[in-house]
Amino acid sequence: MTDSLVWILLAFIAYIAVMIVIGVKYAGKTKNSEDYFLGGRNLNGWVAALSAQASDMSGWLLMGLPGSVYAFGTGQAWIAVGLFIGTVCNWLFVSSRLRRYTICANNALTFPAYLENRFHDRKQILLVASSAVIVIFFLVYTASALTAGGKLFSSVFGIDYKVALTIGATVILIYTFLGGFMAVCVTDFIQGMLMLIGILCVPIITYILVGPQNVISLIGESGVAGGASSFLNIMEDSGSTVSPVYIISQLAWGLGYFGMPHILVRFMAVSSEKELKKSKMIAIIWVAISLSFAVIIGILGRAYLYPTVLGVTTDITAENVFIEMIKKVFTSDLHLAFIGGLFLCGILAAIMSTADSQLLVTASSVAEDLFKGVFRKNASDKTVLRVSRVTVVIVAVLAYIIALNPNSSVMGLVSNAWAGFGAAFGPIILLSLYWKRVNLPGAIAGIVSGAATVLVWDYIPMFATGTMDETGKEIVNTLATQTGLYSLVAGFAVSMVLIVIVSLLTKKPSDEMIKEFEQMQTMDI
Repeated sequence: MTDSLVWILLAFIAYIAVMIVIGVKYAGKTKNSEDYFLGGRNLNGWVAALSAQASDMSGWLLMGLPGSVYAFGTGQAWIAVGLFIGTVCNWLFVSSRLRRYTICANNALTFPAYLENRFHDRKQILLVASSAVIVIFFLVYTASALTAGGKLFSSVFGIDYKVALTIGATVILIYTFLGGFMAVCVTDFIQGMLMLIGILCVPIITYILVGPQNVISLIGESGVAGGASSFLNIMEDSGSTVSPVYIISQLAWGLGYFGMPHILVRFMAVSSEKELKKSKMIAIIWVAISLSFAVIIGILGRAYLYPTVLGVTTDITAENVFIEMIKKVFTSDLHLAFIGGLFLCGILAAIMSTADSQLLVTASSVAEDLFKGVFRKNASDKTVLRVSRVTVVIVAVLAYIIALNPNSSVMGLVSNAWAGFGAAFGPIILLSLYWKRVNLPGAIAGIVSGAATVLVWDYIPMFATGTMDETGKEIVNTLATQTGLYSLVAGFAVSMVLIVIVSLLTKKPSDEMIKEFEQMQTMDI
């Protein structure tokens, strides 16, 4: 191992040690299930904002998005535009109402419990259905984070992908297992700050090193489709003009925010309306800067890394563009290697901040909603905590197994999980907060139809193409490949329509539900 790699390794060890210490610290403060799942509803504005956004963006922000822009051009930035709009709308229109309603609805501690209490679901159909959706799609989502972590360790230290994957998964598991929600949120706050510093500093430094006058010419020389002008045109992708369906699909990523349990649970945990108002501004500024600079990393990486072209002149994939930029800038000078290691920890931070949140939300669904809510209603807090921690381990292991394939795409895994959550939960969250006529049958129809539409759209082959693959088998397209439309668009639309239709055709909500809805609108907590 070179001297520069030793310093990078020391930076990683220091960072990981801090995360584990935080987990140990909060393990002693976790007294009951409300502490473990919501931190006692004591999040301040800064921690709520940065932990929500850090858990949201994941390795996708520093690997998936820059890699897509690097490979195909700024036409990929439509996703960033959609996510920014979605973030703003989520904080402005969902956060306050959801926080108030979870308190009105029998002080719900988890996302499925909110749905059960909101719709007075005595048979617990919503609890089971929403918990099942969370477990299924968070397995895929957590696997995406572990995949990103494996690729990071493998690329930086040159170790086997499976060994790298094991290291990353173990660290995340330790502090999530020990400290619960507050450990996750505090580590996510630190990780959010580290991500922001890295995503700002590295592109600024590389821009200076490349020279403003050389960026466009180097991009052109790197062999981008359509030349540099096409690469830098947001209306073109891979040298071709983007279609309306493409733009709609990319912008539709913003719809996913309304149904993300690991983000929504932050709204539920903020200590007061005053702190929530502070969180809104912090989160919106953070996400605007982060998404903009993630796109800039993809653009500058194309110029700065040339004559190396990731995925073309090397086996290293485009998703590693930020990693390779940091290595080229900092590892050439021994004195800068430790700083480079800290910036690389920013990528690890993005990965860990999402994986830990997903593990915790999944654990809460299994332990609080299914185990205590359905099977053992008289279970003690100590028993629920024990089941939660066992669930964290089991889910981490299953996600680890999914992530064992080194060819898994971070972008692809995130896309599938994001669509599933957005379509299943997004419409019912919006309508539950803004339409008092929505009822239990409508909610059930929306969740089931949204999740089912995404699965059918993405995974069920329906259209024969007449083209054979290398094995001689005919290629059959799914609705996603046939139409080019992101499954979240279809799933969200189907869910929304069915919620409205079923609610109107079935019995109206009880007077008690209407009273809770009206109380939520006026309460100030």
